[in-house]
Amino acid sequence: MASIEFGGLRQKSLEWDRARVANFLLQFGLIWVFILLLIASAIAYPGLFRFANVRNIVSQSAPVGIAAVGMTFVIISGGFDFSVASIVALCAVVFANRADVTGLWGAAAIVMLCSFICGTINGVIVTRLKVNPFVATLGSGSMFGGAAYIFSNNAPQTPNHPGFQYLGTQAWFGWPIASWILILALLAGGFVLGKTVYGRSIYAIGGNSEAARLSGLRVDLLRGSTYVISALCAGLAGLILTSRLGLGQADMGGTMSLDAIAIVVVGGTSLLGGEGKMWRTAIGLLILSTLTYLFDSLAVSTSYQLVAKGAIVVAAVALDVFARSRRT
Repeated sequence: MASIEFGGLRQKSLEWDRARVANFLLQFGLIWVFILLLIASAIAYPGLFRFANVRNIVSQSAPVGIAAVGMTFVIISGGFDFSVASIVALCAVVFANRADVTGLWGAAAIVMLCSFICGTINGVIVTRLKVNPFVATLGSGSMFGGAAYIFSNNAPQTPNHPGFQYLGTQAWFGWPIASWILILALLAGGFVLGKTVYGRSIYAIGGNSEAARLSGLRVDLLRGSTYVISALCAGLAGLILTSRLGLGQADMGGTMSLDAIAIVVVGGTSLLGGEGKMWRTAIGLLILSTLTYLFDSLAVSTSYQLVAKGAIVVAAVALDVFARSRRT
């Protein structure tokens, strides 16, 4: 009888150890994926990781990376924001149009106010009008995009201010200013999510909004605030993007909404809300940025790049579903 009990305990111990290993791999496997990607990239294109190339990778990914910081807040809270690209475009044309009139600081302040209003509109539609976040931000994105075309009169906005391109092209200590802003945004976002009451509240409403409401959290206000954060990050991304190019156009946002969502999802943040880390968003950004730069260096067709990016996103979502089923 004792041997049977001992065998049963040993079997349970082995199952527990396997579960712990599986959970560890699911939680930190993304880092190993990134390391394997670096090794494969170095073999495929030996000059990819020269200092100049690494600097270009980080600099070019700064706008979408900053947008992904705001998207992380939205997705952890249980929402989506498909209006990011349109907010980027609207802020870009506003910044380019106002730079000669109000100066760079004045134009930047107007852009931040504009993005704050856009985020507030999204938050009100989602929380007060109870519109599904997908539909709400898809519709508001269309409105913001149309406003960008109306404001710019469907023409590129080219300012003459001598310091207009400073933010997007100049460097501090050998690294582009945009890279420093991206790093600060990631660190600030990680601190807020991990070390503040506000961050823990965002996780709570994303995990179970009804339980969060019953515990006294102001769910609508908290969830609405994540859309404001996302819009402010999109506005900052628009500043950097238009400063780098030296002009503002109403179609500058491109696929930034989907790219930001892809970065967050590849990083392991659950689309169902309540789970995610800012460091994982940073790894997701590095993975997709490295792949994009590698494909461009190898002259891979954009069509194949879209196929690869889509496959990666689907795989990331499938892994999230698998991880949740294992925990259940």
